[in-house]
Amino acid sequence: MRILVTGANGQLGSELRELSVNSNDVFLFTDIQELDLCDASQIDLFLTNNQVDTIINCAAYTAVDKAERETDIAQRVNAIAVKNIVDKSIKYDIKLIHVSTDYVFSGQHFKPIQEDDIVSPLGVYGKTKREGEKYILESDVKGVVIRTSWLYSSYGNNFVKSMIRLGNEREELGVIFDQVGTPTYAKDLAEAILFINNNGDIGKENKLFHYSNEGVASWYDFAKAIMEDGKINCDVKPIETKDYPTFAERPFYSVMSKNLIKSKFDIQIPYWRDSLKKCIHKIKNS
Repeated sequence: MRILVTGANGQLGSELRELSVNSNDVFLFTDIQELDLCDASQIDLFLTNNQVDTIINCAAYTAVDKAERETDIAQRVNAIAVKNIVDKSIKYDIKLIHVSTDYVFSGQHFKPIQEDDIVSPLGVYGKTKREGEKYILESDVKGVVIRTSWLYSSYGNNFVKSMIRLGNEREELGVIFDQVGTPTYAKDLAEAILFINNNGDIGKENKLFHYSNEGVASWYDFAKAIMEDGKINCDVKPIETKDYPTFAERPFYSVMSKNLIKSKFDIQIPYWRDSLKKCIHKIKNS
């Protein structure tokens, strides 16, 4: 199988690149330098020159606060580019796996969020990602949307690496405890995506799935676990969201139900603490 991975230099794309080494499939990794997804003609040319069976779209504008000021860029990358990919996937009969986010929800929930729960994004990032979702869900493309949350990796910039750096620099840190979700190791998501691509009947019945690691945590719990597993002597103090104002509003509750993806594809999802230990071990030994 020939698989095009877009946004290949990000956390998820980098994990897919690492997994591709031991795969029998042929992978084509691109980022904006090689393929500008906002330019439909570039996608056309690339797909004409390269036989592709599946597109895994990891490309996204993910700077949540900057998106409030750079609305046009977020719109182009998170929505218009997705429309272009959908159109070309239909044209060339290509399967599509698109990665979305828990930020399409308001966070005003009290139980694990189902795929068909009402969406209500709080900011530009979530709104543009929702627009991208709709292009897939309302089309005839052979594709799926996989929403994830609190993604981290040994690659790129993320909460885990920031906490390790700050924990080694400071004696004390304040971290928000009233926002709750589930950390997700990008390697686990990458493995699930490849399994679904190779074993799933994509887009026939369900087009929308949730994937995060198992369990529940606040950012404070997450930070405490990072210090513990990283053996970092830093005192993490709980603070409220109001004590750490940000340009964009964050959802307070983003725990997603994974029942559908587990039953549909018969996959096992690791507990977030187990995956965190693996990632920190990798970071410390890299």
